[in-house]
Amino acid sequence: MLRMSKLTDYGTVVMTYLAKEHSHLHAVSEIAAQVQVAAPTVSKVLKRLVREGLVVSHRGAKGGYSLARPAEQISMVDIIDALEGPVGLTECGSAPGLCSQESSCSIRTNWQRINGAVRGALAGVTLAEMAEPEPPRSNGAPVRFYAKQVNAL
Repeated sequence: MLRMSKLTDYGTVVMTYLAKEHSHLHAVSEIAAQVQVAAPTVSKVLKRLVREGLVVSHRGAKGGYSLARPAEQISMVDIIDALEGPVGLTECGSAPGLCSQESSCSIRTNWQRINGAVRGALAGVTLAEMAEPEPPRSNGAPVRFYAKQVNAL
């Protein structure tokens, strides 16, 4: 099963909160209380997001955290890359030279193509879209949320 880490999951929740509440700066304690994640974990996530340029830390008595750019300009691949490293379903999908079988692998290019499609799907979903309320339900079933554009395999 492919799964991102819990820290990345928390990071998407924190970023979504900052996108929804973008009118002022937010303290770690406030964010932690609102998203119901422990303050030390929120602090760790925010430090990584600041280091990667997605969040800005404002010092001082009235300081706090805010998004570094509008939520419409931040994609899910930006957030996941910042917290996990480059999205890669296989070692050869994220960076060349990581797999000892790379030079003789017959399916390497196919994995790279699949990895590109996954990255494209994540790049097609913005933080602003994630911050929108849940989509309406049709006939009681949840409406599926898909990226705007996904290149076909």
